[in-house]
Amino acid sequence: MPRPVCDRIMTMRLPLSKDNFATIISVYATTITNPDEAFYNQLASVLSGIPRTDKLLLIGDFNARIGRENDKWPLVMGKHGIWKCNSNGELLLALCSEFELIVTNTMFKQKDEHKTTWMHPRSRPWYMIDFIITRCWDKMDIYSTGVMRGAN
Repeated sequence: MPRPVCDRIMTMRLPLSKDNFATIISVYATTITNPDEAFYNQLASVLSGIPRTDKLLLIGDFNARIGRENDKWPLVMGKHGIWKCNSNGELLLALCSEFELIVTNTMFKQKDEHKTTWMHPRSRPWYMIDFIITRCWDKMDIYSTGVMRGAN
């Protein structure tokens, strides 16, 4: 049964075999203009309670832009991001670095429409703000990561 951690983070731990588990964390970060440090602190608290042996999928709408320049974060993101990083993107990448996580959306070369999910209403470009994140040592289990735009 999913257990709510706060109104924006939900976790579920599933048995895979006798001693193996997968933890799925679903997140929804609210739309804000300033860095949401409280959200990332809550998420760090949740992550610190998950056994390192669990397979981990951290998925959801982070309302963060991590950009395309992976020079600062080569262990955390691949080379296929888009646009520039914002302050929430920096918080997300720092969290990923702290917990040895990788943003799988940036690992695969694909068209932008298979990476982006939100269009800015005024300036109109599409942004990548929804992510699927896993542990660095489990990245070989991910064959592709793409998105489907729209609520339907």
